[in-house]
Amino acid sequence: MSILSRRRALQAFTASAAGASMSGWLPALAAAAGDQKPPRSVILLWMTGGPSQLDTFDPKPDHENGGEFKAIDTAVPGVQIAEHLPGIAQRMDRCAILRTLSTPEGDHGRATFLARTGYRPGGVIDYPTLGASISKELQAQPERPANDLPGYISVAPFRLANPGAFGSGFLGPEHAPLVVGEGAGPGSLIGADPNAAAGGNALTVRNLAPPRGAGGERMSKRLELLSNFENAFAANRPDAALVGRRTAYEKAVRMMSGAAAGAFDLSKEPGALKDKYGRSPFGQGCMLARRLVERGVPFVEVSLNGVSGGEAFAWDTHADNFAAVKRLCEVLDPAWSTLLDDLNDRGLGDTLVVWMGEFGRTPIINPQGGRDHFPTAWNAVMCGGGIVGGSVVGKTDEAGMEVIDRPISAADFAATLCRAAGVDPWRDNLSNVGRPIRLADPEANAIEEILA
Repeated sequence: MSILSRRRALQAFTASAAGASMSGWLPALAAAAGDQKPPRSVILLWMTGGPSQLDTFDPKPDHENGGEFKAIDTAVPGVQIAEHLPGIAQRMDRCAILRTLSTPEGDHGRATFLARTGYRPGGVIDYPTLGASISKELQAQPERPANDLPGYISVAPFRLANPGAFGSGFLGPEHAPLVVGEGAGPGSLIGADPNAAAGGNALTVRNLAPPRGAGGERMSKRLELLSNFENAFAANRPDAALVGRRTAYEKAVRMMSGAAAGAFDLSKEPGALKDKYGRSPFGQGCMLARRLVERGVPFVEVSLNGVSGGEAFAWDTHADNFAAVKRLCEVLDPAWSTLLDDLNDRGLGDTLVVWMGEFGRTPIINPQGGRDHFPTAWNAVMCGGGIVGGSVVGKTDEAGMEVIDRPISAADFAATLCRAAGVDPWRDNLSNVGRPIRLADPEANAIEEILA
């Protein structure tokens, strides 16, 4: 089927669906299916630069390494976190804290790759990010409805440290993330409607609208001409890369021509809800993530890369750590808390929400009042679907320097993330060198005690 015929079929379906909705057929069908559990989606809240574990989810208030922040009680008796996350503290019964990730990479680029793929960089295998691998599996689930939106969407990523850590690797372009809002400055959306911004600062999809003056029938003719050229070119070139590119391109065309494009229109959201999330790229990105999973997108990630008046590399707090972390948490806490509530209120509480960066920060405070890179013992948090809320896994010593109970490797974390998402971590895909590679390392051990 050509791109044009697909377009016309989509238009016909959209019209028929609208008529069915007006006749009351769709609401009746939804009511009849009300007891069916919707397929699970994943939202990854990515903390660029590596957040300090002592100043977030493993406070040490009685030790000199603890620094300036107090520890506060949470909704789970006996569990405390740092004082600048009061909203998450109240929702800790929905969350599991992993306090003992221990990984071998202390460089931003290599650590980012390891955390996001579950595999160390290097060698000839082009590993995909977990977002690509998991979304591929979730999209293939028979209970997941067909969708013109991509399976993997990345909101405002900071990819300079390691672009390969944000790609689809050997899975090919069909499973690459759709990038939204890359380059949005830390203060670009504060007090503004993100869709009113311009020049790359909005949380919008680039090139989603047809060129000026080329809409309607003219655009259809262009697409038909392109399809004819590509059919002729591909006739004698049965290449997997070519097929993957065409598939991705046709998905983009379907998204342009359907109602799917409206998923990115945040102007439809109430102003009061925007205020609760926070008028920042991260806050509005979390609201966009909810809109996307509400429409069936399997995997969405939102990056917190910095805040107005702070460092561009967010959590990389080599100097003035405590002022920087306070500012970051003032953006993080309301956005994350509102996201959890909004998902629950809309019947999407089964969505898995994951918070993490590439490593932690040194317990010892340096002469600049900062904390340096520290992969030896650091935190991640999982919330919502697939997770036993109120859990805490692992323990560090009183100084925060060593893991003394339950070390968690990057591979263990990857296997746990897959399991919580409803995906078999031992499924494999054929790599770029013709070798089958599992989603998680075969020697990984999922953290069974937090899996619901």
